[in-house]
Amino acid sequence: MMLIIIIAVVLLGGGAAAYFLMFAGADEPAAEQLAETDAAAAAASAPASAAGKAEMGTALYVAMPRPFVFNVPGAGRDRLVQIKVQLLVRGSDNEELAKMHIPLIEGTLLQAFSTSNADDLVTEAGKIELRE
Repeated sequence: MMLIIIIAVVLLGGGAAAYFLMFAGADEPAAEQLAETDAAAAAASAPASAAGKAEMGTALYVAMPRPFVFNVPGAGRDRLVQIKVQLLVRGSDNEELAKMHIPLIEGTLLQAFSTSNADDLVTEAGKIELRE
């Protein structure tokens, strides 16, 4: 169960970071920002994939039934974020378990997102803090 939540947070963190970097209007070009986001997501998912090697099973994706929509306050302006999430699980037993606990997973992720703000998520340290 905890592995599912960790994977979901990593995927959502990468999606949120990509959204903020594309729409934040920072000084760097969007292509460079997207490359940084991809590199950060790959680095963050490396520990999760190493932990997942202990459990063998077929990799399955469980789509969340509706996208996450939440407000993120910022110094300049507030932002509305919408993220579509898919969970990576190993084995059909974990797939059924994830489907059964979707409300709990959604609530946990929304609670984690509600503590963030747009100014922090633009920085690398803010992205790492959200993933943890």
